Amino acid sequence: MNNQQNSEVSAFLPMLQKGIWLFGIFSWIFGLTDRTIALLSDGYLSAIDIVQLFTASFFFISWLFLSPFLISGSQINKRAKNSSQKVEVVR
Repeated sequence: MNNQQNSEVSAFLPMLQKGIWLFGIFSWIFGLTDRTIALLSDGYLSAIDIVQLFTASFFFISWLFLSPFLISGSQINKRAKNSSQKVEVVR
């Protein structure tokens, strides 16, 4: 029973990671769009607005590099097996 639960959890976690990552993509796109509209709505560009837009763009690009799609299935299985192994101390 415990082995079945471990396999269910190890199958669920990559799906959860991908879901969170995709939700983050949509959130960052919404945030960048909102910042761009706010930047262009008042008719002039200030240095603070440009810095905020570049900072948000930097974090968005960083979020893209955290993609769980870049990790192959074999690496995920290795991580799951390594995390489920117990370490014994020999004296």
